[in-house]
Amino acid sequence: MTEILEKKTARRRLHRAWPVAAVGFITLIGAAGFRSVPSVLLDPLHEEFGWSHATISSAVSINLLLYGLISPFAAALMDRLGLRKVVSGALVLIALGSGLTIFMNSSWQLLLCWGLLVGVGTGSMSMTFVATITGRWFVERRGLVTGILTAAGATGQLVFLPLIARLATSYGWRLPALVAAGAALAVVPLVLLFLRDYPSDVGLRAYGAPEGSTAGQRVEATGNSGVRALSALWMAMHRPAFWMLAGGFAICGASTNGLIGTHFVTAAHDHGMPPTTAASLLALVGIFDVAGTIASGWLTDRWDPRYLLIAYYSLRGLSLLVLPSLLGPTAQPSVWVFIIFYGLDWVATVPPTVALCREWFGVDGPIVFGWVFASHQIGAAIAATGAGMIRDVQGSYNLAWYLAGGLCAAAALMSASIGRRIAVA
Repeated sequence: MTEILEKKTARRRLHRAWPVAAVGFITLIGAAGFRSVPSVLLDPLHEEFGWSHATISSAVSINLLLYGLISPFAAALMDRLGLRKVVSGALVLIALGSGLTIFMNSSWQLLLCWGLLVGVGTGSMSMTFVATITGRWFVERRGLVTGILTAAGATGQLVFLPLIARLATSYGWRLPALVAAGAALAVVPLVLLFLRDYPSDVGLRAYGAPEGSTAGQRVEATGNSGVRALSALWMAMHRPAFWMLAGGFAICGASTNGLIGTHFVTAAHDHGMPPTTAASLLALVGIFDVAGTIASGWLTDRWDPRYLLIAYYSLRGLSLLVLPSLLGPTAQPSVWVFIIFYGLDWVATVPPTVALCREWFGVDGPIVFGWVFASHQIGAAIAATGAGMIRDVQGSYNLAWYLAGGLCAAAALMSASIGRRIAVA
């Protein structure tokens, strides 16, 4: 009788996986917010220091590049040192990088602070953080939770972009930098108090794991974390699926963070739209991204992830091709249609990509996804700088939109070429 009562109580009790996921969600909101700040500050920095858009975009490019390249090493380091130490350290780095910018007077200092420090910090809690939490703590609802955590990026954009734009317009760019630093430090206590590495650390199995399953059991990492990350890459490089996923995700990064995320506000301003209006529109992308990414996670639990990627990339490419004809001094209905559509598709690619990495690479899936995500950020970095150069040379972003639309078609073809493999539990 006692055992029966204990089982009933356990069923009623909230599984610890959900509070862990909630802390991860809050952390990722912050990470997205910290990364969104430079996109609003392009014009203020240009006006105060006279730096070109290409120079300022280079800091964003370094940030985006490190955000991806640090990811696989951070995933391996999380196995070695634990989630709390890695994520807390990352938040402190972000606070330093953002806070120190108020003292800068040269462009190399912008590259150091927003490029290096913030890039390493946000890269240490990027999408591999999502893959690590869902891989360790969930068996059931894994795709859905991946979608929810991925949507945290959109939520962070939604929370931070309008605030940063208003603060920058009213008080200059230094106050938003300090706000980002304070927000990073405010998350540290939550991470230390509530985040845990494995369900077995608190006497549990992963959520939805059957009786006798080893899912959620602590696996002691051995050896050097950097070596493990590189070994996972070497293994993955021998499979064509890795190259198709990495190539498609590079284009994903170029067409989202690198292009729209970095340059949409400036591009809209080129057409006479006030920066605050453009920033609000970009924040609305975040609203619809939340719905689109959660829906994508739900679909990933039920549909072939490859077909989802084909649809996402194809539709995104079409929307980019028509964007130059939509921008104007005011937010016309056609612009609203683009914002809604693009928002739904923004990072909907993440849940199916994580699922395919786990399907093909098993327990090394989070680390391999880190390398796939690194390609995402390489693409974003190239697009951030490249679009800035196109703007400086041609006076508009039109060519950048057209190139990105064509690349999305290539990403759809790459996704179609990925084969199937029996999933690893």
